[in-house]
Amino acid sequence: MAPEEIEALFTRADGTFLCARWGRPIAPIVFGVEDATLSVMKGALEAVGHLAGQPIAETDPELGSNMMFFFMRAWDELLEVPDLGRLVPDLDGLVARLIEAEANQYRIFRFDETGAIRACFVFLRVDAQLGAVPAETLALSQVVQSVLLWSDTAFAERAPLGLAGGKVILRPEIAGVIRAAYDPVLPAMSRDASHALRIFARLDRPQ
Repeated sequence: MAPEEIEALFTRADGTFLCARWGRPIAPIVFGVEDATLSVMKGALEAVGHLAGQPIAETDPELGSNMMFFFMRAWDELLEVPDLGRLVPDLDGLVARLIEAEANQYRIFRFDETGAIRACFVFLRVDAQLGAVPAETLALSQVVQSVLLWSDTAFAERAPLGLAGGKVILRPEIAGVIRAAYDPVLPAMSRDASHALRIFARLDRPQ
């Protein structure tokens, strides 16, 4: 990828640049799916965690779980989740906005004092569109979009996944960006667009 392409992945619709990665081990939990899908989610988390060199833990000492996936049929179901309102401010208002927008997914990040990601909440309303997506594809896509703070427009025109040999895989250039962004030499968070150049410098190059 060219440096300007990397920069675009972290430049929001309002023109601001922000790249952030996790600053602590990821301790995931998944609600609303069957055991078979749980194993698929676990596989996706382990694969992306290995790619980034980011540990996957059983628990987070502060939150218990810091990456939460909620699968549901209707947004109203979020209002029935115990204590979720303590983690998500104005939950009633959020649910109303999601219903009005007829959205099928929403993601919220929380950050620590350094700007690194400390928590991520992923809400998925399994409508006809998401229901038609294979579990492996949906799991990998959601984990990839949660391992870095991408721009809100990063994958509007092209998804982070692609096809190779008839199988769905993470696009190599996106995998390279994830791996490079987790280089421990780089800061966990940057608002400076020159950060894209530093990521570019760490991309694997064909020999």
